[in-house]
Amino acid sequence: MKPVQRYDNLLLKHWQQKINKILCKETDQSAHSMFKHHIFVLYLTGLACIKQIMMKRYKKWLIALGVVLLAGAAIVYYLFTLKYDDTTTVKADFTVNAMDFIKEFKQDMAAANKKYSEKIVVVNGTVSAIEMADTTANIKMVDTTNGAYIIFAFQQQHLGEAKSIKEGEQVSIKGSCSNGAFSNILEAEYITFKRCAVNK
Repeated sequence: MKPVQRYDNLLLKHWQQKINKILCKETDQSAHSMFKHHIFVLYLTGLACIKQIMMKRYKKWLIALGVVLLAGAAIVYYLFTLKYDDTTTVKADFTVNAMDFIKEFKQDMAAANKKYSEKIVVVNGTVSAIEMADTTANIKMVDTTNGAYIIFAFQQQHLGEAKSIKEGEQVSIKGSCSNGAFSNILEAEYITFKRCAVNK
């Protein structure tokens, strides 16, 4: 049952109880009938006023909800249509060695995330694994001593470069660092990169 309907039913029950108490005190039948009629009209008038007030209140909430939904839709549209510059043309904020980079995240994840998140970083290291798909390519650099790794997601226009890379090869990759986190499943730290390309 909707809140407004539940409220109306409780209000009806309240008024009926009051009417019954008053009617029990009336002895004259004609007066009883007339009084009952006036009370019923009074109840309908009161209920109509209450409904009008409730509708105005809910109307404000509906307007507010509509504004929030429109704002959310605008944000989603912006994110999905947002275009980034080709990473190869963007100046790097940092240049790091893969193993030293992983070590920095292991020592203080919060500080490293604050320092590198959404920054363009060039990472130099050895390719440990390559995961290829039709439209995506992920390249990993793994610290074999503890299982921590960096994973680079390549931009679509640079998939050809990613496909030419071989495991065990020394490479330099430029990308936007998303963040570092700890995997409870793998029990190891990992650092993710997006919009990556081979640094030349």
